[in-house]
Amino acid sequence: MPEEIATAPATAHAPATAPVPAGRTAAQAFGIGCAVLVAVPLLLVVAFFGWIAVVTKDASDYPRVTPEEMVDRAVDRSREAYDVLGFTRTIRPGVEKIGVSTENTVGSNYCYRGGLTDETVDGVYSVSHDWALDHVPAEQAIPGLRRLRDHLEDTGWDITSYRENVSGDYWDLYASRSDGDERVSFQWFADRDYFTGGTSTPCATDPGWRQGDDEPAGDQLWPPDFGPSAKSGS
Repeated sequence: MPEEIATAPATAHAPATAPVPAGRTAAQAFGIGCAVLVAVPLLLVVAFFGWIAVVTKDASDYPRVTPEEMVDRAVDRSREAYDVLGFTRTIRPGVEKIGVSTENTVGSNYCYRGGLTDETVDGVYSVSHDWALDHVPAEQAIPGLRRLRDHLEDTGWDITSYRENVSGDYWDLYASRSDGDERVSFQWFADRDYFTGGTSTPCATDPGWRQGDDEPAGDQLWPPDFGPSAKSGS
C-alpha cells in the first residue's frame, strides 16, 4: 500500500502590530489623535462666527445720508425713467385711489443686518418712490417700455425681468444694480391704460436717528411735484 504522508496543520499567526515610534508612547499617539479631532470642529466654529461677523452689518457700514436727500435721489431716478418713457404730465403728491388714479408717493423701509439674522439695523433705512399715470394708451406705453429697457441696459442696469403682453393685457420691466441694492420697476395694464413705476434706493444711515425712534427714517416725508425734467424740453 502506498505510504500515507501526514501533513501538519498550518499554524495561525497573529497580525503584526506596528511598532510605536521611538520616543512616543501609545498614550501620546492617542492624545495627538484626540487633539486633532477636537481642533477641526473648533476651527470650523471659529470660521463660522468669522463669516457671520463679515456678512452682518451695523450703522457704520452704510453712508450717512439724510432722508430728505434720499427722497430726492429716488425721485430723480424715477424722473430719469419718466423722461425716457416720454411722459409729460406733472403729478401732484399723494394718491386718491390706488390702481386707478395718478400716484406720487414715497415710503421708507427698514434695512436688515444680514447673515443668518433677521434683525433690523438701528437708524438704517431705504427709500422708495412710487408713481402712476392713468389714460396711457398702447401706442405710448409699448414703445416707451422698449425704449426704457434699452436705456437701462446701456446705463449699467441688469434687466431682471422683461415681459411683453403677459396674459394679453400686462407688460412689466424690472431692473437692478449695485448687487441688487438699487431697483426700479414698471408695469402697464392694457385693460385700463394704467402705467406704474417705482424706485428703491440702497440703504443709508440717518444722521438724525436717536435711540427710541420706532419708525424707519423718512416715513413721514412727502415727494415734490413729479414730472419731466427741465432737460426733457417739456
